[in-house]
Order: sequence, then structure tokens, then C-alpha cells
Amino acid sequence: MSPNVWPPLPPRNESESDKAARLAAEKEAKRISDEIDRALEQERQELRKRRPQTKILLLGQAESGKSTMIKNFQLYFCPTTFQAETEAWRAVIHLNLVRFVNHGLYVLSNTNSGSGGKSGDPKKDYRMFQMRLSPLKQVEMILTRCLSAESSQPSSFGEDKPVLRTEGLTEVSVRGGTGWKSFIRRRRGSQSKVLVNPDELDDARRILDACKDDIVSFWENTAIRRALEQEGMDLHHHARYFVEQARRVADIKYTPSTDDILRARIRTVGVEEYRMTMETAAEKGSEWVFYDVGGQRSQRASWASYFEDVNAMIFLCPMSGFNQRLSEDKSVNRLYDSMTLWEGVCRNKLLANATFILLLNKADVLRAKLKAGVQFSDYVMNYDRDQPNTVESVAHYLRKEMMEIHRVYSPHKRQLHVHMTCAIVRTPRLYNSTMESLICHRRTPTSWLPY
Repeated sequence: MSPNVWPPLPPRNESESDKAARLAAEKEAKRISDEIDRALEQERQELRKRRPQTKILLLGQAESGKSTMIKNFQLYFCPTTFQAETEAWRAVIHLNLVRFVNHGLYVLSNTNSGSGGKSGDPKKDYRMFQMRLSPLKQVEMILTRCLSAESSQPSSFGEDKPVLRTEGLTEVSVRGGTGWKSFIRRRRGSQSKVLVNPDELDDARRILDACKDDIVSFWENTAIRRALEQEGMDLHHHARYFVEQARRVADIKYTPSTDDILRARIRTVGVEEYRMTMETAAEKGSEWVFYDVGGQRSQRASWASYFEDVNAMIFLCPMSGFNQRLSEDKSVNRLYDSMTLWEGVCRNKLLANATFILLLNKADVLRAKLKAGVQFSDYVMNYDRDQPNTVESVAHYLRKEMMEIHRVYSPHKRQLHVHMTCAIVRTPRLYNSTMESLICHRRTPTSWLPY
């Protein structure tokens, strides 16, 4: 008889009294087993009550700062996890750097600037940098394949084709849910069909280290910078930070700092789920789940499926987009699109009981534009020209407009918290306010915060 069979088979020649005793023992054993199962299930239920799962949804158009805000929350609430991902972010940072340099070289290859071979001629300097920095194309291909994992095809990079298109410096996209950060932890000999092996990643770092002095010289070349500006290249692109830090960032011993990681950019396609186990005293051990959904127009139809059972919705409105157009539709102003999106989110009945947090983001970029002389009133007709062209005045105007939309279109009165933010700057007050509002929401989910 197998020892794993339950209940055990009756012994041969079992008497009636023995059978009765055996059945009674089996009944008692089952009763005890059922009690243990019920106790375990009750304990699990109590644990769920004591440590509720908090679900937070981040919404906003593409490049509004959602992924950067996620990094900020992770850094503040679960720094151990944040630090564990440092190595993966190094690859992203290196990719941001080499794509910016490669794009600059491509722009110069089509420039009409030059002075016929005189000293300081960008054409002459370009030919030298094109030769010395050509290995960076291979670095970009390796890192792009690695980060994009199975979703990218290496055949898209031709030997003689430019790495980037002429319309601007685009971001590499990763599909949400693919666990792209884990690529760096794959061991040699893995059976995964990853398109890049660890040896190639090491080669990419060595190539970048060998090119670092030339990258520094390229960026410090006045004639090159002037030619790039004349050709309309965005020299204030976020990757500029890494180019200016190239001697440190491209070094073979480089380890990303917290500020480096916050400034790194990679575009998410689809929905990325982040599970954070809180390490702060107030919520230690509880699990918060953040959903970062793609903000491009083609991806917005999938938002609604994540609206149910959400504790809070964080909406990011990039204030600096007032003089920009959507990459998907050049006829639509980015700020107008954000306000239209905000109205739709406020109307949605599935989010009626969620805590609303509005982040007027990219205050630093807005400040730089206004300081450079760009007039907010030239793009937003309802903004009185007599009002100051300052960050504080513009933010006050947008706050008032967005709060009015929330008041008019919400299904019923609910909490709304508004903050002016810069996603690359850590703001403990914002994170503490978010935690407090969510704790309050769990206790009184329909509470009302006055405007």
C-alpha cells in the first residue's frame, strides 16, 4: 500500500470494531485538517486586511514624466529595490548618450554649414569626429537590441543606413510587462533567446570608454555646436546632461548616481506594472502597485481596463508643452491635449471614488523657456498678456483651470491634490502628501477635500 494514499485502504480481515475505530479516527483527522485549513485561510484574510494592496494609476500624455515619477516613488519608498536596478539603468544612460552623439553626427552629415576648409570649419571637424566616433553606432545597436529584447529586430540597423531619422532624436521603446530591467542579470549560458549576450555588453562599455575623450572634444567644439544649432537640433535635449558628463559617464568604472538614473529616459509601450513593498515606517511591509500606462494616442484606448479598484490616480500635465505639438498629430497643441485628457479622466465614473493627484510637471523646463523670452500668452489665448510671464503665474493659471475642470466634470465631489513639480528633483513633501492622502482614502474613501 502506498504511504501517500488517504484515507488508507482498510487492512485485510478487518473486524467490525476495528473498522468503526478506524473510521472514527479518520473522521477526527479530517476534522482537525479542516480546522487547520480554515485557520490558515482566516490568517490570510486578516493579513490582507492589515496590509491592503494599494493600487495607483499614472496617467498623462507621452513624455509627461510618468516613468521618472515612478523612479522617484521607488527611491523614496523602497530604496533597496531602486539600488538593485542600478546596473540596468547604466545601459539606458549609455544608450541616451550614444544616441545623442550619433544623431549629432548624422545631422552634420547633411549640413550645409561650413567655410571651405578654414579653421573651425564644422565640415572638416565633422569628418574627423565621424571617423573617430564611428564605433558608437555598434554600441547603440548592442544596447538597443538588449533593452528592447525580443521586440526589436537587429536587421533594422543597416551597415550604411543612418542610425536615426532626420525629424529628431527619438527614444528607444520597451514594451511594458517584458521585464526589460532583468536583462542585465541573465547569466552566461542562459537558454533565453536574448539577442545580446553579456560579452557584447562588456564590449559596448569598453568601446564607449575608448571613445570618451573624443565625445568630450566633440561637444566642446564651438564650430560643431554652432552648426548643430543652425540645423535645428535640440541642444537642450535631456541627453545633453550625459554628454556634458561624458568623461564620467563613459568611463569603464562608471556607476550611475541617483540623479543620473532620474534623468535617464526610455519610452514605455503598453502598460508597465511596478510592485513596491514599502520600506518606510508608516507603511512598512505593505504592497503598493503602480501602473504606468503608455501616453501616446494609440495606447489611450487601453486605459479604461485599469480604472477599476484604483485607490488613486496621478495625472501628470507637462506645463512646458504650451508651445509644442503632439508627435502623433502636429496640429494639436500638447498643453491643450493634456487639458482635454484631464477632462476625460475627470468624467470617468470608474474613477469616481479614487483620490485624484494632479502634478503640474516640468516646472524646470517651463522656467527655462519663459526665461529665454518665450511668451506663454502667445500660445494660450485665455492667458492675459498683462499677467507676468513667470513660472509662478503660469502655474497658478493652470492650477485654476484644471481644478475648475475637475469641479465641473467630476461625477461627485472627491479629493483633489495639486502640486507643481519637477520630476528630476526629489520632493519628499510630495511623497509624504501622497502617502497621507492614500491612507486617508482607505479609511474614508468618499471624503471631500475643499478646493
